Amino acid sequence: MSTDPILLVAGEWLGAASGVLAVITIAAYLLRWGVRFRLVGITSFTALLAVSCLAFAVSYRPRVTVEGAVSVPVVFDNGAELVVAAAPADLPAAAAAPTAEQVARNLRGNGRQSDDGMVRVRLRRVEAVEAGLSRPVVLAEARRDLLSGEISLQP
Repeated sequence: MSTDPILLVAGEWLGAASGVLAVITIAAYLLRWGVRFRLVGITSFTALLAVSCLAFAVSYRPRVTVEGAVSVPVVFDNGAELVVAAAPADLPAAAAAPTAEQVARNLRGNGRQSDDGMVRVRLRRVEAVEAGLSRPVVLAEARRDLLSGEISLQP
């Protein structure tokens, strides 16, 4: 799990600022200042920003790049065991397997409801058979085990 150091520092500073604002807000209530209700809003918003920065910094994970892979869009994802990515027409044959592996490594496993814990990632291209008729051709397939993170390439 990667963390973003800028967001961690910002979260810490915002947390300290919300603590100082909380003390000022309590003092405003005790001394019956006119801005005490505005300070409640400012303090709670600052605390919300601090928690949000810290949560995003901890949960952020950069995308994985595989050497020889091409960035492709995911065109189908059933949320369980199948993900299909579209290959461009000019994709070299040597880049098909690394591209399928890259898509598999960048999948988020949370919330997927696969029976065996495996997700199939297919890299496909649509080829024209004749005028008005086309068929999908699977160029590469990768399987990812969601529990262990292990990836196997299928021929």
